[in-house]
Amino acid sequence: MPTLVFDIETTAQPLESFDEVQQEYLLREAEKIPDETLRSNKRDEIARMFSLWPLTGNVVCIAMLNAESQRGQVLYTADDFEEDGAEAGPVEFMPCADEIEMLTAFWDVAKHYDSVVTFNGRGFDVPFLYLRSAVLNVPITKKNWLGYRYSVEPHCDLAEQFTFYNVSGREGAARKFNLDFYCKSFGIDSPKAHGVTGMGVPAMMAAGKQRDVAEYCLRDVRATVELYRVWKERLAGIK
Repeated sequence: MPTLVFDIETTAQPLESFDEVQQEYLLREAEKIPDETLRSNKRDEIARMFSLWPLTGNVVCIAMLNAESQRGQVLYTADDFEEDGAEAGPVEFMPCADEIEMLTAFWDVAKHYDSVVTFNGRGFDVPFLYLRSAVLNVPITKKNWLGYRYSVEPHCDLAEQFTFYNVSGREGAARKFNLDFYCKSFGIDSPKAHGVTGMGVPAMMAAGKQRDVAEYCLRDVRATVELYRVWKERLAGIK
């Protein structure tokens, strides 16, 4: 049964893209702060969080691999979106003209897979993709990835598996760590080892380094594949 492993990268939409009523709604918490400096800092903080919300952010990259064959694609928006067939081994990098083209291509691939693996995909990647696709009227070919939480089919979210569905909360033995920490703990090459983190994606996109973002996203997926193997071999079946 083919298994798709994927990860996404997102950026914020500019505040100016929203009308006055929307801006007031988004910044309402900041406007309650009387001190001007603190109010300005809060506005900046809220604006940075736009990339975490699908109604205020955009998908700029989706990297995906077949867990069994290690073949895959990296879809990313780029100014130079002419298809060049650039590959890194069995992985094809596909620049896209815009988010609609990228999401359409992703769902076209996704329909061929029975199972999906993510790291924190149930809480972030999947709902983000669903809502962005709905906003842009892109047909969704897999609508069951948020199904029954306590099942690994069709969606195995490793962030939930390594915390045993948050059995012990933030401070307990099974507290949640980030992907970098899990990778280092299990001897897997961390995607952060190359000096790039998700926090740096907006600046990289603004600087025209879309291909660097794509390569970083692929490293995340490769690490997720390796962590999935660890889970399957050592932890799968624990209840």
